Amino acid sequence: MTFNPLEQRGIPLDRQLRSWRELNVQPIDPDRCDPYTRCRIITMNGIEVEAILFSHQLARNTADPEVKRQLAQTRYIEAQQQKAVNWLLPGVSSVLETTIAYEQVAVDLTAWVTRMEPDPYLKQAYQFGVLEDFDHLYRYANLYEMIEHRKAESIVDNLTEVMPGRPTRYHHRDPVDNVRDPYDKDATNPLSKLHALTILSAEQQTMNFYMNTGPTYMEPIARQLYQEIGLIEEEHVTHYESLVDPGETWWEQLVNHEYNECYLYYSFMEQESDPKVKAIWELHLNMELEHLHIACDLMRRHDGREPQEVLAPELPSVLTFEPNKQYLRELLDTQMDLTTLGAGYVREAHERFEKMQEQIHGGEAPPSDRVMTEHDEMFGREYRVQTEGEHPDPAQREK
Repeated sequence: MTFNPLEQRGIPLDRQLRSWRELNVQPIDPDRCDPYTRCRIITMNGIEVEAILFSHQLARNTADPEVKRQLAQTRYIEAQQQKAVNWLLPGVSSVLETTIAYEQVAVDLTAWVTRMEPDPYLKQAYQFGVLEDFDHLYRYANLYEMIEHRKAESIVDNLTEVMPGRPTRYHHRDPVDNVRDPYDKDATNPLSKLHALTILSAEQQTMNFYMNTGPTYMEPIARQLYQEIGLIEEEHVTHYESLVDPGETWWEQLVNHEYNECYLYYSFMEQESDPKVKAIWELHLNMELEHLHIACDLMRRHDGREPQEVLAPELPSVLTFEPNKQYLRELLDTQMDLTTLGAGYVREAHERFEKMQEQIHGGEAPPSDRVMTEHDEMFGREYRVQTEGEHPDPAQREK
């Protein structure tokens, strides 16, 4: 069944405000929930945070007081949605457990988007990034066993493998080589716009999460690993945000944000296994339908265009959290040795890359390497989850 959010009306804005009692959602049980329920929660928190931050930026760049008031009204509801979504996460989960779930999101969300992306250049950008998040999951999983003496399979539940990706030490690149070429807003598939905004939002929230939670650890190796990967997440945000056409007007961006929220809430409502969480996805979808119509009216008034000129005529196939093991193994087998040069990709360590490596590592092993050394000293092995057999790259197989 096709679903066109432009033809659907949601809950009127003046009926969307919720009381404290309504916002007091029951968190998921981390020991019994579907891991992909937790992934959907983390994803939607990132989407709502991006919606709020974008609305604030738009408000700071308009002199029209009526627009500011309209944005403020919708933004407050978005802020309530973000609180309801993020508060579904259980307080009993440690920061490191949540971190591993964040990286599972990065791996399986990006892998699915990569598989579905119609534009070859954008597809390569996602293929490149997912192999780095895959390695981050592996490093944090080893840190988790070191610090909490628990195994990451209790979080990822064998849906996502845990083994080396492109080694984290090689993720540190000259900043100019993190900037990609943007899509052409007038020529690209509308689905590509949704993909770019979704992955950008997810990586942005991961960057923010590591910036704020990294120094809360006492263990030196944990503080250092969060610091290292936090810097790489900044590179990833640069990588993904540069894919978006800077020629999009504020109003185009606004309707793209609202349309994407409808797309994701609809997608997650269709596949959610937890009835209480599913009810929240359905409620928020009906709120977002109205936010989209408000954004469309603002676009007509201030851009003089119809939203149908930039939006898909109907929602694409639902975005799905599912295992991507074989697809990721194909990438591990073929793209481990890539780095970036300008807006493209190369297999050789070029001068700018080597200079950056020398400057940031300073002749020492980075935290991402040292966490593995310390783990091996503690346990006499690495921590891995390899449900599909040995690592595709012989050089990355456990000694």
